[in-house]
Amino acid sequence: MSGSNFLLVNYVPGTSPIHRAPLWLKFLGVFASGMASFLIVDWAVSAGVLALMCALFLVSGAGVRRLFRAVRPVLPVLLVIGLFQWWQLGAPTAGRIVLNILVCIVAASLLTATTPIQRLLDGVVSAARPFQRFGADPERFALTIAIMLRSIPYIAGAYSDVRDSARARSLERNPRARILPVFITTVAFARQTGDALAARGLGEADD
Repeated sequence: MSGSNFLLVNYVPGTSPIHRAPLWLKFLGVFASGMASFLIVDWAVSAGVLALMCALFLVSGAGVRRLFRAVRPVLPVLLVIGLFQWWQLGAPTAGRIVLNILVCIVAASLLTATTPIQRLLDGVVSAARPFQRFGADPERFALTIAIMLRSIPYIAGAYSDVRDSARARSLERNPRARILPVFITTVAFARQTGDALAARGLGEADD
């Protein structure tokens, strides 16, 4: 699927300081980036934080091309958001909002690029364990995230492949030629995932 790198970067093996950093520190960095989007009120500070996150991404060895592929799908949306906010609130506010969103995307991509998926899920399980007393199931929570991380690139790739196929047949303006195949592929993928979970005794509530 051509959309396999949709939004977040896949794990890139390496020995950089960021690869070796504790998982809790990486989680804290992502959390701090999310909080920054609410707390930073100066676009220049947002630009500085974004530059820092991009520098850390390059230090990790993941590369500029992977970073661009992670950011590219959201650029049209950011353009619309930026123009609307510029019209409503002015250029400085629009720039701050767009830059803060990019900070969050780069921070999340840095986490996934430098952390193997299994280690990431193990960290999620550990972080969710304190909530067991409230009825939470850390294993199911991690399973949900794993399915989400696998499903989003698959569906994005299906859409990209169908779009390319429709364009090759000069049907890119036909909504049915673009939407129906993606819908069928997504339903088939969901059923296959459900069957795989059921075969392993997963995905059903315990009696």
